Amino acid sequence: MGGFHYAYQKIVDLKGSERTQAEWLLTAAVVKLRQEEASLGRLREEREAWIARLQQASGTAVPLVQLLTMQQYVDYLDGCIARKLADVSEAEREVDRKRSALSTKMKDEQIWQKSKDNALQLFRAAMQSKEQGELDEMAAVRFAVSAP
Repeated sequence: MGGFHYAYQKIVDLKGSERTQAEWLLTAAVVKLRQEEASLGRLREEREAWIARLQQASGTAVPLVQLLTMQQYVDYLDGCIARKLADVSEAEREVDRKRSALSTKMKDEQIWQKSKDNALQLFRAAMQSKEQGELDEMAAVRFAVSAP
C-alpha cells in the first residue's frame, strides 16, 4: 500500500510561494504608505509652526524682508505638502494594487489546494475500497476453509 503522491505538488508549492511573496509586497507597500503619511504629518506640523511664527512676527517690529522670507518658506512648505499628498495618494493606490494581487494569488492557491484535497479524497476512497476488497477476500477464504 503506497502513500499519496500529488502529481501537481510543485504547482501547489509555487502558488503558496507566490502568495507569500504577494503578502511581503503588500506589507512593504503598507510600510511605504505609513512613511509617506508620517512625512506629510511632519510637513503639516512644520507649516503650522511657521504660520504661528509669521503671525507672531507680524504683530511686532520685524523687518519686512524677514516677513517675506518667512512667507516664502510657508509657500515652499505648501508646495512640499502638495507633492507629499500626491505621494500619499500614489502609495494608497499601490497598496490597493498589492492587496488585489494578494487576493488573486490567494484564490489561485485555494484552487490548487482544493484540487489536491480532491485528489487525496479520491486516493483515500480507492485505498479504502482496496482494503475492503482484501478483507472480503480473506473472509471468503476463511469461510471456504471452514466449510465442510
